[in-house]
Amino acid sequence: MGRVTQRRTIVRVTVGAGDDGSEVDVKRSPDSLAAEEPLEIRIGPGGGARPPLTVTMRTPGDDLDLAIGFLLTEGIIRHSGDVQTAQLCAGDQEPNTYNVVDVVLSPGVPAPVVDPSRNFFTTSSCGVCGKASIDAVRTRSHFDVAADPVTVAPAVLASLPDALRHRQRAFATTGGLHAAGLFTAAGELVCLREDVGRHNAVDKVIGWAVRQNRLPLAGHVLMVSGRASFELCQKAWMAGIPVLAAVSAPSTLAVDLAEEAGLTLVGFLRGPTFNIYAGAQRVDGTVPAAEALPVALPGQGSRP
Repeated sequence: MGRVTQRRTIVRVTVGAGDDGSEVDVKRSPDSLAAEEPLEIRIGPGGGARPPLTVTMRTPGDDLDLAIGFLLTEGIIRHSGDVQTAQLCAGDQEPNTYNVVDVVLSPGVPAPVVDPSRNFFTTSSCGVCGKASIDAVRTRSHFDVAADPVTVAPAVLASLPDALRHRQRAFATTGGLHAAGLFTAAGELVCLREDVGRHNAVDKVIGWAVRQNRLPLAGHVLMVSGRASFELCQKAWMAGIPVLAAVSAPSTLAVDLAEEAGLTLVGFLRGPTFNIYAGAQRVDGTVPAAEALPVALPGQGSRP
């Protein structure tokens, strides 16, 4: 398996080093970069070779969590019992890179049928760019997120970005990794994963939960760096997570899906301010008691 970070020699340029601002200071120095390598996921029944399902660009580390989380959020498996074995393999390359995860499904679990119109190839920046249509990825969850009665204090939500950042060890070194953190409603960190891709970081968290037999993740908050996209809402829904919070903006499709699922969606969570785009009844003090019904409600407010 590759390393999470790699050291490379770079040319560091500083403009305005002189008194008149005209000088340019040039130095060669080592720098730490976030690693990005392909991971192939192979899946099928036991016996014989299993065909590849997808290739995703990711930061090496927690690869089994990534593979299992991806399979769960794509609706291919429902729980840990659907997987007989999952192991990291060397693959066909020389030298061995261990960039292949081989998943053997339990007896009776149907292997996925790869539809040529549904391209599973993903990049580190987008989890669903290759899908033929939005309808093809609107996978129905087995968990009723809308019925989750959990509520979260605004002060707890406001504390999550700093709690996430302070534990991002690889980001502190490289400045180039996204993070996803699973928190309790009281703000206690349960699991944190980093990756060059937002969706990969989320899959790693969910895969960890699957392997720990923690699903559904009722009563939890998923905090992500970056924006809240459609696929992140889908992944939260598939894992039974009732609250998704992001430091940046959501998309229109993310809000639509959050409302459909009964998911609470928080965006622009930066310091003491944030916007609620769906499910405001779960954030204490933001909806009058008479309106705090167990349905997703669109949030109010302008961009901070």
